[in-house]
Amino acid sequence: MMGLGTQEIILILLVVLIFFGAKKIPELAKGLGKGVSEFKKGMNDIQSELQKEESKEDDLKRRESELARREAELNKRLEEKK
Repeated sequence: MMGLGTQEIILILLVVLIFFGAKKIPELAKGLGKGVSEFKKGMNDIQSELQKEESKEDDLKRRESELARREAELNKRLEEKK
């Protein structure tokens, strides 16, 4: 896949200028900028939520292993008392 060269970018900008007009381009750019900003914010929110979930899972695993250790210790004490 080839990248866009200078000529292709200039051609695209000319087509946009002809199609939308000079007055509309700043509004389109502003809307596009807001859209990209919202997309990035959404991606960051999703990443943050995933990290929170991973942290919760790690905490649960630690608690489970601690409970299993305590259970084994209690079972050992019960066996000793018998």
